Amino acid sequence: MLRLLSVILLLIVARIPAAAQDNIGIRYFGLSIHPKGEEENAFLMPRRLDDEGYLVLNLGAVVSFEHFVVKDRLSVKVAQALYSDCAAMTGGFSHIGFRGTIFRSGRHALSGGIGPTIVYRKNWQQLDGYKNRNRFRGGPGDTWQYLFLWYGGEFEYRNTINERLDLTTNFIPGYPDLMSLSVGVNYKFR
Repeated sequence: MLRLLSVILLLIVARIPAAAQDNIGIRYFGLSIHPKGEEENAFLMPRRLDDEGYLVLNLGAVVSFEHFVVKDRLSVKVAQALYSDCAAMTGGFSHIGFRGTIFRSGRHALSGGIGPTIVYRKNWQQLDGYKNRNRFRGGPGDTWQYLFLWYGGEFEYRNTINERLDLTTNFIPGYPDLMSLSVGVNYKFR
């Protein structure tokens, strides 16, 4: 289903001429925030900043392409991430969705978006002492676990450096389980 949706949206995007604000982005992924902590599994997180796993550093990147359908107002964004997750195992996500500008003032802008997202990771059930909270699909013998969200999204703050380059900070509000922060740059096409 996600593949079909991705193909349909990419075909729509491919038929629309590129606008000046269309961009590619790369971000450092970053910081995972567990609002309720992760006491049961925090011991599995080697880069946690506290004993309960409220804050955990991740090492990885998010690459994105954003195409504006309505200038400065509405866009379609595709993002692909690959990182070392909270347990220092391979993880990532694939996302496609619509973005809207919330406000713009001078060099500053805030946008928000929503769309389907699939999150995947190496199977934590293979880790000694892991307490399964049944968030991710995949059995104990599977190599990977995944979680599909119809409503995955983000908020993105942009600070325009020049006509081609923006600095970005992205916040994924996956409350109550996991929120994340990443920072990077967007390069705008001409």
